[in-house]
Parts: sequence; structure tokens; C-alpha cells
Amino acid sequence: MIVIEEGVPAPLGAHFDGRGVNFALFSQNATAVDLCLFDPGERHERQVVRLPCRTDDVFHGYLHGVLPGQHYGYRVHGPWEPAHGHRFNPAKLVIDPYAREIAGRIRWNDSVYGYRRGIQREDVIDRRDSAPSMPRGIVTRTDTPDFTPTQNHRPLSETVIYEAHVKALTMTHPALTEAERGTYLGLAHPAIIEHLLKLGVTALELLPIQAFADDRFLVEKGLVNFWGYQPYNYFAPEPRYLGEGGTGGLRFAIRELAAAGIETLLDVVYNHTAEGDHTGPTLSFRGIDNLSYYKLKPENLREDVDCTGCGNTLDIANPRAMQMVLDSLRHWVQSYGIAGFRFDLATSLGRAPYDFSHRAAFFQALRQDPTLARVKLIAEPWDIGHGGYRLGGYPYGWSEWNDQFRDTLRGFWRGDHGTLGKLTQGLSGSREIFSPSCRAPQASINYAASHDGYTLADVVAFEQKHNYANGEDNRDGHGHNLSRNYGVEGPSDDPAILSLRARQTRNMLATVFLAQGVPMLLMGDERGRSQAGNNNAYCQDNAVGWMDWAHDPDPDLAAFVGNLSALRRRCPSLHRRHFLVGARVDGTDLRDVHWLSPDGTEMDGDAWNDGGRQSFGMQIGNDIEGAQRVLVLMNAAETPCDFRLAPTIGGPWRRVFDTALATGTVPPNTVPTVGEGGTVALAARNILVLKAPPADSADACGGTA
Repeated sequence: MIVIEEGVPAPLGAHFDGRGVNFALFSQNATAVDLCLFDPGERHERQVVRLPCRTDDVFHGYLHGVLPGQHYGYRVHGPWEPAHGHRFNPAKLVIDPYAREIAGRIRWNDSVYGYRRGIQREDVIDRRDSAPSMPRGIVTRTDTPDFTPTQNHRPLSETVIYEAHVKALTMTHPALTEAERGTYLGLAHPAIIEHLLKLGVTALELLPIQAFADDRFLVEKGLVNFWGYQPYNYFAPEPRYLGEGGTGGLRFAIRELAAAGIETLLDVVYNHTAEGDHTGPTLSFRGIDNLSYYKLKPENLREDVDCTGCGNTLDIANPRAMQMVLDSLRHWVQSYGIAGFRFDLATSLGRAPYDFSHRAAFFQALRQDPTLARVKLIAEPWDIGHGGYRLGGYPYGWSEWNDQFRDTLRGFWRGDHGTLGKLTQGLSGSREIFSPSCRAPQASINYAASHDGYTLADVVAFEQKHNYANGEDNRDGHGHNLSRNYGVEGPSDDPAILSLRARQTRNMLATVFLAQGVPMLLMGDERGRSQAGNNNAYCQDNAVGWMDWAHDPDPDLAAFVGNLSALRRRCPSLHRRHFLVGARVDGTDLRDVHWLSPDGTEMDGDAWNDGGRQSFGMQIGNDIEGAQRVLVLMNAAETPCDFRLAPTIGGPWRRVFDTALATGTVPPNTVPTVGEGGTVALAARNILVLKAPPADSADACGGTA
């Protein structure tokens, strides 16, 4: 017979001390908590133990002799009063929110719902046992913070992000064994790391790997939630990627990447959970304390506030919910070595309680936390709630996905009029957006494509979304793609179309890397990866969603990206820590940034107001002592133009990078320099980068690109 002792209320979760395990679970509104112990693979618990103590709304108890590897879950007792926000149902096994590892997956059936489905009456409690259909937590050894990402901390100004998916990146690579493919351990393979290093990547941003569910409606269609934006636990790595290496494989991969100079960032989903709205299942939080973990409608506590489009919104304004999120973030940093986080639908995290504030307690808590204040914090700066679009609204210390940069870039290169002014703002760091919050250009995460939407190859090949494989009759996904197919929808064998698509791809990639801020590259955009026009491939765990390592439609594109990264890295003027503002440089007639017309004159009011203008120049580096000056010429027009280099910007100018070339880099000594007042031939749909020495003739950029 098991004898349980009082134990202690902190820390939360299941913690092994060498002799036994202390179990602690928060619930403000529960009346009792049963701890359920399972043998691996068994459908029902072998023992049920009532946690004997309650301290500050934490139920806790200590069991001698319980060892790491023990499977467990909880049954939480309390009122079944949906009208008052309470949905306790001890017939439903719930997962410990603090479980460090998870065994099993959800087996979808009606027993995992707290209420009776399929009957006319609402909110009739369902007494069926859900344990046979539920994952369980696993007791692990005590976390020992043994790795700090700040040991390899890289400034944002020197960061290049690569957004990728664990399985998609590793599933088909020929150098990986079958056991390594699709696993965390596969990320550590030298072939994967070498590829990232050749691209100049310094940070690998992984799509969600916190334990997540496959939505029932997807499973019934034979699909899965491939992207992973349906979490039900925030501490445990998603089991499907564990492979033979287990959680040790993830730790090993993060360390191997760090040893190569590549930080690991996590895409985290603290805005909602997999439990959906009030008609959703009872997996964890809903059955532990629905009223504490979720934002509920004040006028109708039966229903969830949905700022996420996923049915519910986690209530980070609740101190215990916030504690869980902060504890989770520290866990990933201290136990795994994660160097930063991208927060999905981050506006939800700043709703205190319902309206967004950059002074929300969550943001303040992060800034004051000695561990989390040092990691990279990136917001997806919107949700679907009232006032949810908050680009530029985040506090000091945060960077944000800049979708305005993405949209302007795509519009400019496809030929949209009236985009030049907005593009130049983005090229100079989006000061108008981020300086009001006292931040630097590194607040802007610049990208041409991300997981959400078209790949870059599809941006230049499709004008309509083709999402039929998702099983929703092409209704899902958005229609605002700012794309162009250049004459043929989808694949083409026309050499002229293929050449133009390749040129436009290079132009958009170059624009990302030449802009002030932090460049982000989507997995596979360096290899022309297509999703066949699917702009919402969240459920495509197949060739649509995977990297195709066997076929590379543009073999030179990866080298092009690597050369762009090298050019950016070697030129201080391309990754400044302060905004370009157009100020005069002391003792010269130059500005920190000159915006130039093709006739060589500085752009004036008439030029800026010319909505049809498609060619311009950006000359920078004049205010950086000893740095080689840079001139970027862009032409989005379908016709070439001659660009005059006025004497006011000095010279001589040497062409070093050209998007008309397959790899971008201009071989040294193959093109003569252009003197003051000379003219440069700028091809149609083209970017040229030129360099000129500083006053002291030092070549701070180091060679060509």
C-alpha cells in the first residue's frame, strides 16, 4: 500500500529528489486532486492516490520510491458548473501542465470531452473514463541548468535567422540515416549544420516543438497538425520527433549547433491551447481550472474569449498562468539551451485583461527575469482580437515580424506603383514604426516569406492559392499574397519565364539582406522549394511540407544566399545598430543615407511623390569611420536604365554584387570601376551593389562579397 506524505507546494510539477517524487498541481477552484500512476502501455492506472495537502491553491504530496520513468496523470475534482466557468470532471484524466516528458498521443473519441456530445441538451457531464485515450506525463530526473545560451550570445545586428521545421528539414536528406530523419537528433547531423553555415545562418528558428495535438477534424481526414500550433503542454518536447535519441537528442542537437555558432530559437504558442472553445476536449488546463487558465467572456463565463482564431485564449494576466509561461520559458533556456523565442500571436500575451498594453505584466516580468531578459524575444505582433494588430507596439527588448516589409517588398518587385516610399523606409530599418518605442533597427525582423503563406518560389509562380489538399475546398488560407506568376500559373518549362522567376527570387532575397534590421530566411527558399501553390500547408506532413533534398531547381541559389550573407557580414553599414535618418555627416556634403534618382540627383519632393517611380539608389556608410561606403541601386521596371553616379557621392565605385548573376558575386577585376560622374547600366528587374573606399581608403568590407 502506498503511503503518501505531505510534500511541498513548490516547485510545481513532478520532481525526483533521489528517494522519491514530489507532486504539485495548482488549481484555485478544485476541491481535490487524485494522482494516477500508470505502467507504460497500460490503458488504466494501477494506483490512485489522493494528494493530501493544499497550500496556496497548490495540491501536493510526496511518494517515496517512485523513480524517473513513472507515467502519471491527474483526476481533478470540483464543481461542474459551466455557467460559472467551472468544468471539473474527474472521469477525465488530465495531463500535468508541468510534465517534462509525455508518453503517448491522443486517441480521439467522445470520451475525451467533459460533456456529452451529440445530444440536444448542453453541458451534460460525460462520465466516461478518458484515460485509455490520453497521453501521460513522465517523471524525469531533476532539471540541472547546465547550459546558458548567453555563452554563445550573438547580437541581433549580426543575426541571420533560418525558419525551419524539425521533420521537414531532416526527413529526406540523403546523408541522414532512417533513424535520424524527422528527429531532433537529425538537426545535429554535420550535413544539416554545414548547409546552414554555407548560407551564413546564425540562428535556427524551429516551428513549435512543445507537445501538441493533431486536431480531431484533421485526423478524421487522414491529416495531421504538421506545423504544431496546437499545444497541450509547454514543458515537454513533442514526442513524435524524439527518435532513438530521446530528449537527449534535442539537447545534443542544440549544443552541436551552438558549437558551430548557430543559436536555436523556438516558436512558442502561449496564446491558446489545443483544447479549443467551450465545445472542445478536456486534455489538461480545462479540467484543472478552466476559470484560471482561460479568458472567459465576462457576460457569459460558459464561453471562451477567442483572440486567436483557435477557440480559446490563455489568460496570461492570471498570476498562476503567467508563472507557468515564465517557468516554461526558463526551462527551455536552462535545461535545453534555447537562445530565444518567437511568440505566436503575441498580442494575446499583452492583453491585460482584454486590451493590449506594452506595459502588461508579462512584458515587465520578462524584462526583470535574470535568465529571460538576456535571450532573444521576437513577437508575431498581432492576433485577431479587437485592436490586435500591434506592429511597432512592443516594448524595449523585443523584435517583431515586420509583415509590412514583406508586403511592400513583394509589391515593389511585382511592379505595384506607390510602393517605393514604403520600401525605402524598410531598407533604412523601419524607423517610423520602431523608433517611437526607443528601439533600434534590430526590432524589425525582415522577410520575404515565412511558414505562413507561400514559399518564395510560389510567390513568383502562383497568383491563386491551391489548398485543396487541406480538405477544406480551398477555403482556408488567405488571398492577399502579392504574388505574380509571370504568364503561367504554377510550373513552367518556358526558359524566359523560369529566368524571370529566378531573377525576381534573387531580387527579393537581396532586398531582405540589404535592409537594416534582422534578415529571416524560410527553409527551402534557398533551394526554390515549392508547396505547389498551397499557402497554408499546416497539415501537409508529406512532400508538400518537406524540404526536397533530391531536386534543386536553382542549384546556384544557395550560393547566392551565402554570398549575400557574407556581403552583409563584412559591411558594417549593412547591419547598423542605429537608424538611418538622412542627417548630414559632419564636415562633408554627404548624409548617413542618400536617396538617389537615376539622373544622379538626390531625390526631392517630386521624386518621392512620383507613384510610378521604380528605380532608385541608396548610398550609405558615410558616417562610419573607416568603413567602405556602399551604393545599392534597384530597378523594378521591365526596362533597363542608366544610373548616373553624381560627383557628390564620390567614388570610384566598384560593382561587387549583381542579382542578374546566378551567384550574385561579381568576380574581382572583371568589371572596371566607375568614377565620379560616371554611369552604371542597371538592367531590368535588377539590384546592383557597389562599393567605394572611405576617406582613408581602408577596405572595411574585406574583398568582394
